[in-house]
Amino acid sequence: MRLYWAPQTRSLRVLWMLEEIGAPCERVRVDLKSGEQHKPAYHAINPMEKVPALQDGESCVAESGAVIAYLAEKFPQAGLAPAIGEAARGRYLQWLFFSGSCIEAAITQKFANVQLPEGSAGWGSFDKVFNVLAEVLSASPYLLGEKFSAADVLIASDLHFVINVFKMLEPRPEFSAYLERCRSRPAFLRAQKIDADGI
Repeated sequence: MRLYWAPQTRSLRVLWMLEEIGAPCERVRVDLKSGEQHKPAYHAINPMEKVPALQDGESCVAESGAVIAYLAEKFPQAGLAPAIGEAARGRYLQWLFFSGSCIEAAITQKFANVQLPEGSAGWGSFDKVFNVLAEVLSASPYLLGEKFSAADVLIASDLHFVINVFKMLEPRPEFSAYLERCRSRPAFLRAQKIDADGI
């Protein structure tokens, strides 16, 4: 497998996931400042010309949520995704999609100061999105209860950025406790070091 990535991007999510599953993966750093992502060779891997993207033999997967889902399925022994047929599978898929369809949209809405009726936006509103997360995380340590999953890789990454990087959301006790649990995982610490070192 080969991961195309760049530091201080959504690549951190996939670096974290790779560390969680313990899979060997070649890292190929994409120089975003020089425009390397717009060259035909990379365009063939990810037509959106963003990072991260994963190449696994003849398979190419882009969009960080899709990459994480792909890795969870490819390495079931890591136990980061409920199997098809398990009761928790529905909520697991919900949270994987929640990241891109609700959290990203809510962040964009707030950043651009766009006013939409809550009933018209698929994500409701910025407040609704994070109130829903707060409700779940005040009742259990992880999104699926007691068990950490690939969905937590996505959602914890989102919360980290919206609270600590973008400063768009005040930290709530349930978010702070959740992030502390997730960011203290050895796999996250290793991924964070890779991201900081840029190698």
